[in-house]
Amino acid sequence: MFEITIKSDFAAAHRLNNYQGACENLHGHNFIVEVSVTCNKLDESYIAIDFKELKRIVKEIVGKLDHTYLNDHDYFKNTNPTSEMIAKYIYENLKGNLNENCKPKSVSVYETENSKATYFEE
Repeated sequence: MFEITIKSDFAAAHRLNNYQGACENLHGHNFIVEVSVTCNKLDESYIAIDFKELKRIVKEIVGKLDHTYLNDHDYFKNTNPTSEMIAKYIYENLKGNLNENCKPKSVSVYETENSKATYFEE
């Protein structure tokens, strides 16, 4: 089994409903996204998944969030656009977009360089 990890980023605004504190107000972040996938075999070039291809897939997913108000997205209508839920959104969107040898392992979303939330399934 091989694990491949890339980073991406996007900027977006949100507010947290039912939250007691400053984050209930409209604010934004420059989010960093770290995606890890596992692949069970290598291709004829001994590559599990090309970094360029994984970056393209992730960029397409986070591109739908980039420079938007996250609370307006259908996915977050009945929840909060927290880092935890953003990580889950990206993970779920990865599932159908990887080659047959690879699957998502985890997605981490950093609000700051010192604060991240990670989503994974067992």
